[in-house]
Amino acid sequence: MSGPDLRPTRSAVLELKNEQVVVNEAYIFLDEKRLLLAAELLRQLRLYQQLNNKLDALHAEAKQAMQSAIMFHGLDGLQVYPTAQFEGATFKQDTRNFMGVTLIETELSTDTIEHKQSATTYPTARADNCRRLFADIVVRSAELAGLSGNLHRLLTEYRLTERRSRALENVILPEIKQNLKEMSAHLEELDLEDAIRVHLQSGKQR
Repeated sequence: MSGPDLRPTRSAVLELKNEQVVVNEAYIFLDEKRLLLAAELLRQLRLYQQLNNKLDALHAEAKQAMQSAIMFHGLDGLQVYPTAQFEGATFKQDTRNFMGVTLIETELSTDTIEHKQSATTYPTARADNCRRLFADIVVRSAELAGLSGNLHRLLTEYRLTERRSRALENVILPEIKQNLKEMSAHLEELDLEDAIRVHLQSGKQR
């Protein structure tokens, strides 16, 4: 491994111990970050599933509304019925940073165009309801798009963080620990040899 001199000296051991502390702190940070990312990922997933379920229900309701409108107006009559107008609608994005990941809340605001809906000669509640439901699907789909992007970015960052965390836990830290063990054992052997040498020399001097 790169970093401190791996020759078995006391200064090298001290340097390696300092590196062990730094790497361990990095591992703890990455592990905590991974847990926080997982929690946010699950929260965003719940929001996505809730909104997606609402959209599924809206699709089913809109399908029924369209069938009802077709039965009343006929296919040709419904085709010429004015559609919902989105010209001038505002697409809003609110962004925030979460552990280095950009999270976006999206919204398609139609408040400014509600009064611009095209008029019809023979308005009916069936056709208006059909138009309203399909317009609502478009609005909610814009919100769902933001959640979908958040999930992709969070998952990418989670996988990257997990790989880094596992690399420190399973590769770097064990390698440092093994190097420390070998260097310390070698230094102990040198100390023992020095102690024996001193003892033998002191015995000769007697």
